[in-house]
Amino acid sequence: MRFLGSLLAVAILLSACATTTTPQLGADGKPLPKMYRISKGATSKIQFRMLDSVNALRQAAGLNAVQLNAQLHAAAATHSRDMSVQNRPWHFGSDGSSPIDRVRRVGYPGVLLGENISETYETELETLGAWMEQQSTRDVILDSRAQNLGFAWFQESSGKIWWTLIIGG
Repeated sequence: MRFLGSLLAVAILLSACATTTTPQLGADGKPLPKMYRISKGATSKIQFRMLDSVNALRQAAGLNAVQLNAQLHAAAATHSRDMSVQNRPWHFGSDGSSPIDRVRRVGYPGVLLGENISETYETELETLGAWMEQQSTRDVILDSRAQNLGFAWFQESSGKIWWTLIIGG
């Protein structure tokens, strides 16, 4: 009996030590975002997740699928890193280059149809969702002439991510 009583007391003490975590809420009442860390080996998974998601949106709109393009990926990767260096999300490179210039530099034979950029701590799919909420960035993703997609990012040590998506035709 003494043993059972001691066991019960230990169980009560241990349960008091357990913590339940309730998410911190922001001013809007929604849970604050958790930092999204991209691992070194996640590149192809993230690129294909974005490609599949973009193609699902395009299919729902009755549009043809796009394919990943290495040249557009290179232009997107260069611009993501450059935005971080400049510490601002905008479409011009630190050397004054435009999206058209960057696509030409990598030898893309098609036509640049648009470039979407973002500075965030959010995942690629949350970023895609934000792009779909804005008419101008949604129009880039759903351009009926689109054939190719380049998608890249640069994540700073602070966790901030600079996303770039380029659509070509």
